[in-house]
Amino acid sequence: MKPAFRALAFVLQFATLGLAIAFIVTRLWPDAAARLRGGDPVAPPIPATAQLAPASAADSLGSGPVSYADAVARAAPAVVNIYANKVIASQRRLVSVDPLTQRMFGGISLGPPAYRREQSLGSGVIVSKDGYVLTNNHVIARSNDIQVLLYDGRIATARLVGGDEDTDLAVLKIDAGDLPTMKLDEAPPVNVGDVVLAIGNPIGLGKTVTMGIASALGRQLDQWAYEEFIQTDAAINSGNSGGALVNARGELVGINTANVPQRQLAEGIGFAIPVATAKGVLDQIIEKGMVVRGWLGVEYGRMPIPANTNLANLMRGVQVLAVYPQSPAAQAGLQPGDVLLTFNGEEIDDPLELRKQEAALPPGSRVHVSGLRAGIAFGADAELIQRPVLNRIQIPNG
Repeated sequence: MKPAFRALAFVLQFATLGLAIAFIVTRLWPDAAARLRGGDPVAPPIPATAQLAPASAADSLGSGPVSYADAVARAAPAVVNIYANKVIASQRRLVSVDPLTQRMFGGISLGPPAYRREQSLGSGVIVSKDGYVLTNNHVIARSNDIQVLLYDGRIATARLVGGDEDTDLAVLKIDAGDLPTMKLDEAPPVNVGDVVLAIGNPIGLGKTVTMGIASALGRQLDQWAYEEFIQTDAAINSGNSGGALVNARGELVGINTANVPQRQLAEGIGFAIPVATAKGVLDQIIEKGMVVRGWLGVEYGRMPIPANTNLANLMRGVQVLAVYPQSPAAQAGLQPGDVLLTFNGEEIDDPLELRKQEAALPPGSRVHVSGLRAGIAFGADAELIQRPVLNRIQIPNG
């Protein structure tokens, strides 16, 4: 029995040693067993603190769609391509080499004037079933033939109903049936960071959609009298002007107008007129053929920022930069350099706010302004008139 006992003891000793070695190896190298079997190592369990949040919690933070095709399908049919043609006459002249003769008589005409045809590209938005189209004024300015290409390939000749140079908006009328439209009376709010899509006819390529976000609100470029633009990084190029800026649901939020050209070392800075402004201009042009605004006859500027930053936070009012001759302001005695602080008893925050208050009053309204002249308080009364056309047409890069 002794040899058999010795053999059993020998086997038990080696089994115990093997188990001990296996225990040590699995503690030091957890994936050793998987590697010996030729499989992938087993990943360690994820700590409870690192577990993914449930789907309901992720959804509560907001999520965006994978595609904006539905928004484009809803909005794009109401966006049209505009081709505005104009005939420009130019007179050929022979210029004298003698400076004195040139100053006295100018150039000598050589035959009848030569005519050339120019075409500007743009976009527009159909806003009513009876064919009213909203676009930018600079797209159709001084044009004598305006053609509109519809989404379904039809071409219609457009009639200019009216334009407003102070907001760079114009209204066209086309005669066509079964027109898709976009609503202006249900404009949704726009917030910085909202996804927006610009739809238009960039550089004549035809219907094109670009995507971005609303980068800022209430921007001013000092190119038009009434500016409160939506800034966006959605690409807006030449030919996009007058097209639609829509949100992720395909609802119209603005009319694309301009961008900052790349020669100014800027990219992704475009501007659109808010729907609220566009609707106000549209309604007045359709009803009256023009936009009726009260006008004082003053060019305003922001107050210069003082060196003392504490005082800068308290600055209010506007500075009178120029007074138009024979205007209500001139007759009331306003002068360049005056600082206006109140308008009809309300404090003035900035030039845009003052222009909006002034324009909201009908011609013939009596107003009272007060402010400072050379540091001395003064007041003046004036009667507003209809704002005249001031020849401020700008041709932005858009």
